[in-house]
Amino acid sequence: MTIDEQKLNALVGKMITELGAAANGVLLLIGDKLGLFRALREHGPMTSASLARRTDTSERYIREWLCAQAASGLVEYDPATGRFSLSPEQSAVVADEESPAFMGGGFQSLAAVFANEGRLTHAFQTGEGIGWDQHCNCLFCGTERFFRTGYKTHLVNDWLPALGDVVGKLKRGARVADIGCGHGASTIIMAEAFPESEFIGVDFHEGSVVEACAKAGKLPNIRFEVGRAQDYAGADYDLVTMFDALHDMGDPVGAISHIRKTIASDGTLMIVEPMAADRLEDNLNPVSRSYYAFSTQLCVPAALKQEGRAALGAQAGEKRITETIIKGGFSRVRRAAATPFNMVLEARL
Repeated sequence: MTIDEQKLNALVGKMITELGAAANGVLLLIGDKLGLFRALREHGPMTSASLARRTDTSERYIREWLCAQAASGLVEYDPATGRFSLSPEQSAVVADEESPAFMGGGFQSLAAVFANEGRLTHAFQTGEGIGWDQHCNCLFCGTERFFRTGYKTHLVNDWLPALGDVVGKLKRGARVADIGCGHGASTIIMAEAFPESEFIGVDFHEGSVVEACAKAGKLPNIRFEVGRAQDYAGADYDLVTMFDALHDMGDPVGAISHIRKTIASDGTLMIVEPMAADRLEDNLNPVSRSYYAFSTQLCVPAALKQEGRAALGAQAGEKRITETIIKGGFSRVRRAAATPFNMVLEARL
């Protein structure tokens, strides 16, 4: 084999970028935990000494951390003053948890992935699954933080209005089941927006249900239950929702079949899934790259741990998800809305 020096140099450059991104991921997590980005947003521009005093941290560590963030393009540096700051765009991505572009939760989730690397390596060799409950709590917290900002931006404003008569029903008073609700971000957002409707969040992980109950506080129109998608309780739901959850299930057809039994005859099923094309060659882009990585580390192992072991993966694509919904008993499926990160499918009987 003859090596093309230009291609080799380009690949080495790419790997240096990869190495820097992976190494800085830990520092992003630390900056999020210690409030370093938030302090820069609220009080910057600042020197390393000022930021250390503001956050009660060590100046020498903070100085090196700031240099790493400036080199990564996540913090601005002014050589004339020696001070660091965040641009509005940087702030939206790393410091403002209410921004739809906030990415801190993703790096929090990565901590769980690295902590579980040994188990994942073993799973590669054996084909065994790894349940969500076999990861540390930072996975659950990080996942909720990562998806919540998008749900807050789009769920009530864009996605529900795209579902025909659903918003009208919710305003008058409807029964809603949110399946695979995790810490309850999606359920709580809907319950707050539609006080006349009743919302039941269902998740198989008891710890997540406990956390969801705590986050919901005293909202009178919401409750959370431990249950599986294949056999949760209740009937005659006007709306059933699944947010970024169907592809994690070992038996997604069984889940859809049970929803078919519990939904009202004129009810609506809304499934939110990661954005993906149907062919691998059309998914070779930065968004799919992240989704494929997380899918390999979390989604496929979770499905392989469950009955059925379907393992659709986070990049199953609209065609496969639609086929799954049809097999489960629904006759009409359409894409109702989309963002660069999610597709919203509406299904009816």
